[in-house]
Amino acid sequence: MESRARTVAELVAARWGDRRPGLWCEDRTLTHHEVAAGAAARAALLADLLPAGAEPHLGVLLDNTPEYPLWLAGAALAGAAVAGINPTRRGPELARDILHTECRVLVTEAAHLPLLAGLDLPGVRVLVTGTEAYDALLAPYAGARPDPSRATPGDRLLLYFTSGSTGAPKAAICTQGRLAAAGDSLVGHFGVRPDDVHYVCMPMFHGNAVIADWAPALAAGAGVALRRRFSASGFLTDVRRYRATYFTYVGRAVQYVLATEERPDDRDNPLRMGFGTEAGAVDAAAFERRFGVRLVEGYGSSEGGAAVQWTPGTPAGAVGPATPGLVVLDPRTRRECAPAVLDASGRLTNGDEAIGELVNTGPNPFEGYWRNPEAEAERRRADGYWTGDLFYRDSDGYLYFAGRADDRLRVDSENLSAAMIENILARYEGAVAVAVYAVPDPVTGDQVMATIAGEFEPAGFARFLAAQADLGTKMAPRFVRVVERMPVTATNKIRRGALREEGVECGDPVWWRPVGGTAYRRLTREDVEGPLAPTRGPSDVRRQGLEPRTR
Repeated sequence: MESRARTVAELVAARWGDRRPGLWCEDRTLTHHEVAAGAAARAALLADLLPAGAEPHLGVLLDNTPEYPLWLAGAALAGAAVAGINPTRRGPELARDILHTECRVLVTEAAHLPLLAGLDLPGVRVLVTGTEAYDALLAPYAGARPDPSRATPGDRLLLYFTSGSTGAPKAAICTQGRLAAAGDSLVGHFGVRPDDVHYVCMPMFHGNAVIADWAPALAAGAGVALRRRFSASGFLTDVRRYRATYFTYVGRAVQYVLATEERPDDRDNPLRMGFGTEAGAVDAAAFERRFGVRLVEGYGSSEGGAAVQWTPGTPAGAVGPATPGLVVLDPRTRRECAPAVLDASGRLTNGDEAIGELVNTGPNPFEGYWRNPEAEAERRRADGYWTGDLFYRDSDGYLYFAGRADDRLRVDSENLSAAMIENILARYEGAVAVAVYAVPDPVTGDQVMATIAGEFEPAGFARFLAAQADLGTKMAPRFVRVVERMPVTATNKIRRGALREEGVECGDPVWWRPVGGTAYRRLTREDVEGPLAPTRGPSDVRRQGLEPRTR
């Protein structure tokens, strides 16, 4: 007999009466019971604040403070949905996010009030946590008890924004049933126990922190420790302080932790594992050597339409095996791509035929976008859910991530994967972070450009490239931009779009390798206006990073 789908509201209510410590943030500790009681109070308040007939949506514009999980849990009990508002957005874009998701209540804190100054938010009531007025507003509901009976598995619970190409806001929908199921799945996959402590250092307005960190802790009755904002230098201190056993990461967070000063006692920590995306094989191995903690790289589209999980026996560099329904299709022909052919060093030798978009042709839990049918049509097509991510699949059925669809490079009529090149360049000793992307070729197609954060020595870099057996003949970067710190989003994902747009004419030093050469030299204005000019023509783009023209 198939078990009934659970709701997040039921998971919240199950902690009523549990007097174990359940939520930590800085110097504050709440028991599981106190969290359930606080959620019930907020659910009751929300029911009174939301206008009759309005969409039951509230926006949360907070750092990772205890108020964030309390409002998530409260919304679940109230049958309402939380729109995670990104505090790095500004002005009209920020207002658009709030209004697009039809939030009638916005919960924020004093530190973020300047972001709202001057915004036209008609019909939106703003609650400022940590104030006397906020405490007075909550006080009459202090005796509320969690009642999960009004929630159903189909109730919207999360509206979280994802990036995309349509220009309009894309707020992915996640229902109570899907979030509860995701939590249960990760509990089973990773063996989460009630005595575990999940360290939430990624921002909770992003799906990773809620779906992969908070939800499994809630499902298992485990504790949650919050970091207001990610801090590489504070990572190990927090892990020890809260006795954290599990954490999630996205983007370059792992690289930043590895860039902190190494100490002899780094392995003295309670962590059992980390789970996330985009750490890369090199950094994952370095993290395990240094901290004694295995990182499990997984893949899951933000919208929930496809997922790949690592299993024992997964080859180095692969994400995991393709489960039934997952295929790699050529976006032009919509036919399945050829199996990848890898040489002895693991280098992909048939990228043209093997690299395609990952598509889930089977049942999937994608629940759509809030009021954005155009974006939804990009993902949900007649033949399945198109992820927008590039993969290739080997003859044994293992999948390898090759980047976003707009990260594809075409060099000399050959398709290359930005992610593969990044994994190779990450071995360069001076690199703290690496990004690879396409810039226009003077004749046709693309050239490979890399941005490296860290130390760069051109002759040493050229020798490094020559020694990499898995670096294909067309993979070596034509251009290398050197930065002090990689530009990233609030979720530590590299801002590749901005790097691509700036190209070689940027405010940082750029080194380049002329056609037919292996040595790198500093890019000059003379180079840009000479051999590289055909693709650009007249330009008023900033050139502070270029060497002066030789006389």
